[in-house]
Amino acid sequence: MGIKMISDMTTLCYLERDDQYLMLHRVKKEGDLNHDKWIGVGGHFMKDESPEDCLLREVKEETGFDLTSYRLRGIVTFISDTWGTEYMFLYTADGWTGKMITCSEGDLEWVNKSDIDGLHLWEGDKIFFRLLAENREFFSLKLRYAGDVLTEAVLDGKRIL
Repeated sequence: MGIKMISDMTTLCYLERDDQYLMLHRVKKEGDLNHDKWIGVGGHFMKDESPEDCLLREVKEETGFDLTSYRLRGIVTFISDTWGTEYMFLYTADGWTGKMITCSEGDLEWVNKSDIDGLHLWEGDKIFFRLLAENREFFSLKLRYAGDVLTEAVLDGKRIL
């Protein structure tokens, strides 16, 4: 009997300025798991990348920005009955250089933090937005989905949903 290896590792980053986050409205990619959802910027690790390597490359590719100040805020484990398990390194950033470009995966928009709950988000994202707003130093969040429905949330080893 073989051991099943973990499936996917990603980064996600929310750039912050003036009580806003830079959000990506995923409307341009065909067959996108995140279609029409509002998320941060980031993506999948490439061979031999560290989380920081992936973060810096993905932010540059999707926004045109070179990050100069960022912080790892947590690790989010996504489990689903329709896609493989994903381990996501969640970052926020408050410093960068460069000029914003057009993203091929969706529309980039600065969104007031107070307006985020009204966007079309994954239910679990609302949990980590709350943790970011509480300025949690670091967290581990496990989110289990059946299709698009959040069925379980575990924060730092304790079930909260």
